[in-house]
Amino acid sequence: MIRTFTFLLLFALATQHDLTAQILPTKQVRTQQQAWLGYFNQTRLSNRWGIWLDLHARRTDDFLDRWSTLIVRPGLTYYVSDQVRLTVGYAHARLYPALPPTNGADPLVRPEHRFWQQINWQGHFKRLHLNQWIRAEERNVRKTLGNELADGYSFNYRFRYMITVQVPLKGDTPKPGVPNFVVQDEIHINAGRHITYNYFDQNRFFVGLAYPFSKTFTAQLGYMNLFQQQTSGTNFVNNHTIRLFLFHNLNF
Repeated sequence: MIRTFTFLLLFALATQHDLTAQILPTKQVRTQQQAWLGYFNQTRLSNRWGIWLDLHARRTDDFLDRWSTLIVRPGLTYYVSDQVRLTVGYAHARLYPALPPTNGADPLVRPEHRFWQQINWQGHFKRLHLNQWIRAEERNVRKTLGNELADGYSFNYRFRYMITVQVPLKGDTPKPGVPNFVVQDEIHINAGRHITYNYFDQNRFFVGLAYPFSKTFTAQLGYMNLFQQQTSGTNFVNNHTIRLFLFHNLNF
């Protein structure tokens, strides 16, 4: 009796495993190499008001083979204090295909109109200098039909949280001429009625060095791993990225 029960139990478990393997789709991960160049400008015009501008040029496939994304993102900033800032703005992006076109065809580039709102706060604990933001985005991406642009835009929300930890390699305070070790993580979450399988959009983990050339201009260079879930829910992209960001802060 015990042998019969054991046999039936093992048979049921094996059958369930086979059925599950047939029903559940297989996770597919595609690896890419990218290079990102970004420029960030924050200009404080008065005690309470300032402007924001960041520009991005991103290449993909063996780091530099073809275009991935172009972004222009201006904004208006309200300074709650020296540590807390509120920004609202608009971004225009050009989204290139994830895969290279076949038969020598021109890439189908989708325009995106993106409105965004952000709260940014800073602080420090001894040698640790923290920079955090929460950003909400309303994304309007041009629809496609086959290999052509279609009428209308698809809409979804995206929410982002970023934390950056910066440690001077010498002394307690970042200052010109002294490199800083930087660790950063940013998670993106999708929302909206068109989002079905990829509520998790992507995570970006960065490690590198920042070098302040002056009190107003800093270069940051390092490695970023970007892990993104595609709309299918089962396809993922693992991007190994070389990232160079330039920060230009002015105070009038």
